[in-house]
Amino acid sequence: MFFALNPPRRRISWGVLLLVLTSSLASAEERRVGPPAAELQQMRQRGIEYLRLHQNEDGSWSEPRVIGFTALVVSALLENGLSPKEPVVERGLNFLLKHAQPDGGIYHPETKHRNYETSITLMALVEANRDGKYESHITRAQKFLKGLQWDESEGLTEKDPAYGGAGYGTHSRPDLSNTQFMLEALMKSGLSVDDPAFQKALLFVSRCQNLDSEHNQTPFASRVNDGGFYYTPAAGGSSQAGTTPTGGLRSYASMTYAGLKSYLYAGVSKDDPRVKAAREWLQAHYSVSENPGMGEQGLYYYYHVFGKTLATLGVEKFASQDGQLHDWRKDLADKLRLEQQPDGSWINKSDRWYEGDPALVTAYALLALAYCDPLPVIPK
Repeated sequence: MFFALNPPRRRISWGVLLLVLTSSLASAEERRVGPPAAELQQMRQRGIEYLRLHQNEDGSWSEPRVIGFTALVVSALLENGLSPKEPVVERGLNFLLKHAQPDGGIYHPETKHRNYETSITLMALVEANRDGKYESHITRAQKFLKGLQWDESEGLTEKDPAYGGAGYGTHSRPDLSNTQFMLEALMKSGLSVDDPAFQKALLFVSRCQNLDSEHNQTPFASRVNDGGFYYTPAAGGSSQAGTTPTGGLRSYASMTYAGLKSYLYAGVSKDDPRVKAAREWLQAHYSVSENPGMGEQGLYYYYHVFGKTLATLGVEKFASQDGQLHDWRKDLADKLRLEQQPDGSWINKSDRWYEGDPALVTAYALLALAYCDPLPVIPK
């Protein structure tokens, strides 16, 4: 009797084991978010190799006088695993530091973009500063950026819509794009969120949001009032997405992600009505096929800020307005995989804001992919 019963028990054991293994594998797959790691790494390597092959002899990429492009490329290489001591990175860093100015800024002497170039370069130096080598440059650049912020030194009061913002750096009006770069550079370089620079910037960022509230009493806020963001309330106000028939400034996605990210960097709570309104706008306009409100214009800038903001928000999946949960890392990586060129680069056929430049666009794409690493979902 013992031998008669043994085979069936053995078969049941193996069957149960197979079921457990299968269930475990399925469960593990369900708990992972993001693209397959091997596929992601292949995309990165092809993009990195393109940039390695297209570096100028002086260490720059594309137009040497626009050093912001080189700073973005250097950041992209570092954030995708290259060491600061890699020759391609080291040459880029040396090129950037040749543009360090006596006032602490890092920019081309003929540029009108001192804030933009210094902000982007400061972020690259922070990423490369693994042995403290660039500490003095970082400290001086941080101080320089604070000096460019529009505040009392420009003769403004807190009631002025330009107050707290940053522009390209030539005393032209401030805008949200340049302000978000400045804020990120200050945050990454270690400036406390309690510093007045962050508090001043919050006034400006809040006035770039289409949200009628105590934080935004500009005439534009109530004309759209959808929670999204536009380019600037200063100098009469402007949105790259245009105006409404009532004179409102249309919201668009790249600036809404930039605004939300700026709130988070400045320490605004996720429960704050401004953060909630921005998030709701983005839930209503979730997309990796376009920059909502702008179509294909500024698309790769959008991908970069999309990935960075959702990573900063700390969401594994992002719920759109219809309740669907999106594995945003996988969505973004899948789209970039489809758009990668045979030579490993990316390029935008809509070339506004220099997005016809493959070095710049490849940098944006790699910076976006840096936030797409697959992650295990932690059970709640």
